Amino acid sequence: MHSPKKLGALAATAICGNDITSSCLYVSALTIGYAGPWAFVALALVAGVLFLYRKIYGEVVGALPLNGGAYNVLLNTTNKTNASVAACLTILSYMATAVISATEAMHYLHNLVEGLPLIKATIGVLVVFLLLTIGGIGESAIVAIIIFITHLATMGLLLVGGAFFRATHDLSIASLNFSAPLPGGAGIATALFFGFGAAMLGVSGFESSANFVEEQAPGVFRKTLRNMWLAVTIINPLMALLAVMLLPLAKVGENSNALLSFMGMEIGGPWLSTAISIDAVLVLCGAVLTSFVGVGGLMRRMTLDRVLPQFLLKENKRGSSPRILILFFLLCLSVLMITNGEVGALAGVYTISFLTVMAFFAYGNFLLKITRSRLPRPESAAPFVVAIALMAVVVALYANVRLHPELLVVFLQYFIPAMLTIYIFLKRNVILEYLMVVVSSFLDSLQHLAAASRLRLSRTIRELTQQEFVYFTKGDDISVINRVMMYVEDNEITKKLRVVTVLKDDQEVSQDFLNDIAVLDRVYPDIDIDFISLRGIFGPELVEQLSNDWKIPKNFMFIGSPGDHFPYRVADLGGVRLII
Repeated sequence: MHSPKKLGALAATAICGNDITSSCLYVSALTIGYAGPWAFVALALVAGVLFLYRKIYGEVVGALPLNGGAYNVLLNTTNKTNASVAACLTILSYMATAVISATEAMHYLHNLVEGLPLIKATIGVLVVFLLLTIGGIGESAIVAIIIFITHLATMGLLLVGGAFFRATHDLSIASLNFSAPLPGGAGIATALFFGFGAAMLGVSGFESSANFVEEQAPGVFRKTLRNMWLAVTIINPLMALLAVMLLPLAKVGENSNALLSFMGMEIGGPWLSTAISIDAVLVLCGAVLTSFVGVGGLMRRMTLDRVLPQFLLKENKRGSSPRILILFFLLCLSVLMITNGEVGALAGVYTISFLTVMAFFAYGNFLLKITRSRLPRPESAAPFVVAIALMAVVVALYANVRLHPELLVVFLQYFIPAMLTIYIFLKRNVILEYLMVVVSSFLDSLQHLAAASRLRLSRTIRELTQQEFVYFTKGDDISVINRVMMYVEDNEITKKLRVVTVLKDDQEVSQDFLNDIAVLDRVYPDIDIDFISLRGIFGPELVEQLSNDWKIPKNFMFIGSPGDHFPYRVADLGGVRLII
């Protein structure tokens, strides 16, 4: 199978950076609407929170460098159900991002091309980036780099041009803005509270890099976090400050949908305004690309873990999974059709999903410290730093719900059906067993139909439970193996677990341990425990060999949390999961 080249720092930063840096097109006006002239302070506070999150993400993904983001960390520290909640929120966030970004891009283009059919053009954007990501992440990265560099250059031009304009014109607007009453007659603390909540939307996309970390070269992930933080720390507060220095607050409100284009018109005239509009179209399209790439990595990981149907896994020659991408495209298309291009409703899904995913990452960091304390990691965030970052995200979430309570209702309308669908896949073996009872109860009078239905359901259940799982043990006591059995029974669909121990030449398995295994085999009658002892050295080569010999995917193999002396990274084991 074709093995795509790993992404370097520029390519990986561009893919996720287009999403986070596109926020400057709307977040300045949004924050000014709540914090008035002090919007740059709110945006600077957000940059401070993001600085804390650099360590949080760096520790979590450094310890567990696998695709999936918040889903991955919760899967390796709690259970599949909790992880699936985070995954569902992330997918909803990506859906909202893709549709909102594509629609807003076409709104900007509509200002340049009169008569552009917005819905059809939005569908066209989604189709283009569907085909691009099906073509492979390398090809996607080239487009992302071009968009990213163009966007940074355009924003740099606007900032420098604005500073020059301010220096060469005698303007008293800034002093008038700072002396004017704050929005809604609020005090500065209230204004900053709501401004901070709105400004947090300016860092959406920061989580994207964690969802395709396996496609990045070693050491690149931490660089993407640093680069994204630098970009939003420089651009977002300065852009809000520039707007306050150059424009009356009333003008900011009147032109909130295209504030930067209006600023370009004031600073340089039509040419700069047009350049910013073109840049807005490109970078918003880049955010669509980020959504496809991020969700591709996440949904592939979920499919490997049997949270989603296995037929989605089929890859093409370029290493992408077209069925996953097509499914995501169809979900986006359905949302676009339901809203008819009115993306205000999607803002609720977008806001709550994104902020909750960030909170899950901080929560996952705490769980990693508690339950996987021995797991090696390249850096570590101090617990009080994680607590401050988590509290900041909760405050932002509360501020947004206070501002727009209706967003919570809209969010639940999307989240509940999505979570129910995933829960059905997680518990499909139990559901099928209930269906067997229903078939037997209600179709007894139609014996041939009942027999055929029972046969089909039995075959489906048998196919699901035929998948074997592996747990590598170091000779753990019975309490540890019992916890493994409870985890497998609660989270996996299987009838067989291979408990494997790898021994050195001078080692032997104790009779007490064999007796413990025999006891557990009787305690869990629904799962057959097959104990296997091997001679050799546990490591990536052995895992690869057993996976090939037994036809068991590596993400269906489990280990306990390794200690500091373990010679390999968890990522070197190819997807082996931590469950103890």
